[in-house]
Amino acid sequence: MTIRTAKGRFISLEGGEGAGKSTQLRALATALRARGLEVVETREPGGSEGAEAIRTLLLTGGADRWSPRAEALLFAAARADHVEKTIRPALDRGAWILSDRFLDSSRAYQGMGDLTDADILALHRIGSGGFLPDRTLFLTLPETEATARTRSRDGDAADRIGGRDRAFHLAVADAFTRFAQTEPERVRAIDASGDADTVTERLLLALQDLLP
Repeated sequence: MTIRTAKGRFISLEGGEGAGKSTQLRALATALRARGLEVVETREPGGSEGAEAIRTLLLTGGADRWSPRAEALLFAAARADHVEKTIRPALDRGAWILSDRFLDSSRAYQGMGDLTDADILALHRIGSGGFLPDRTLFLTLPETEATARTRSRDGDAADRIGGRDRAFHLAVADAFTRFAQTEPERVRAIDASGDADTVTERLLLALQDLLP
């Protein structure tokens, strides 16, 4: 297959626990490669050697391992390395980058307690120069269906962030919805219910204006 040397694009997939981000990222990558595009699949926290090391620190241990401020700083540090080492080089060579979570997860998960959304954005300006995706796809799912998917996937082995209480995750969902409402050019809400192929088609439709 000939790989096109089109303009690189950076796409993030966001949503709460159980929304199907990882599954849809793989399916979307396959669909884009079928169009002749080079695709890089990545994730946050992680996506580079340094960021993966920080991921282990963030997602393991007890619920009180990190204070909210320390947690936010670790996420910002991981993202800075991810952008510098993985995302920007791939964009420079014309690849499409698909990331399972990015800045909006930090805004939703860390920017609603001790820290504000403005605080998270300030850390992002310092660490990553304010770099944003070309398009953010926010996968939405009713709470009951998302909970059932999460239990099926994780059982009782949720990580220290995924295992937080229902009120926390409802607040996260509300934050993502707010981002989609206030930044409609970048953030698109996508119905993640139904069969996986149908959801993938919805994602492709939301990227239609960016495709070469």
